[in-house]
Amino acid sequence: MRMAENRIMNLFMLMLTMLASCSSAYQISGNSDITRLDGKTLSLKTLKEGQWVPVDSAEVVHGVFSMNGKADTTMMVTLYFDNEGIMPIVLENGDISVSISNQTMRATGTPLNDALYDFIQHRNAMEQQMGILNSREAQLILEGANADYARQMVQEEMNELNTEINSYVRSVIASNYSNILGPSIFMMMCSALPYPIITSEIEEVLQNAPEDFLNQEWVKDFVSKAQENMRIIEENRRMQENILEKHRLFLNEQRIANENNSDKE
Repeated sequence: MRMAENRIMNLFMLMLTMLASCSSAYQISGNSDITRLDGKTLSLKTLKEGQWVPVDSAEVVHGVFSMNGKADTTMMVTLYFDNEGIMPIVLENGDISVSISNQTMRATGTPLNDALYDFIQHRNAMEQQMGILNSREAQLILEGANADYARQMVQEEMNELNTEINSYVRSVIASNYSNILGPSIFMMMCSALPYPIITSEIEEVLQNAPEDFLNQEWVKDFVSKAQENMRIIEENRRMQENILEKHRLFLNEQRIANENNSDKE
């Protein structure tokens, strides 16, 4: 009887081990209709201390590729072909489906990947609206609208849409402060800048962010560089103000000297 109980207990423990193993693994199933990728190797890389570190790789065979392994921690990775970053993926435990085509690229199947690509799709739709507005001014003028009126109207619509986009991005970041998606979308937001600076939108994100978000490597590195750039910008601004002030004083002294010379004559 005891041997039977032990056998059942051992079987139960084995099942628990198998379940734990399955739950702590990722399985990426990918397909691609881009012919130049066939027979090539795709790799996953993550950014660590400023370096892109390989995580996993697979060969594309007849438009299909797969990767699997254990993700001890959830991380943001980029799918690479040679030295070209193709698309972001959240490497988290579970079944991840990756689709690559000339029209769309998407990773689905796990909570954070679904959230990431819902965000990307919605943001892209809003940016497409911005692109449509760029041609709206010419269209209004062709329809007979006054040029100044058309320009003002389109500018107001663009400002409104830009505010909506920034608000949406900030809300998604705030909703994901506690997971890898928050800092990753924050870096997407920052990558649109010509160089690291603290804008009003970025400042709002940072002011409301918890410590674990602020301590993320990417966030700390960006903030450090942005603060240094802001310091340099402020120093240059003050220097320009001093130059302009000295020039103004010089011109004023010249004016007074000319007036005194005129009085003497």
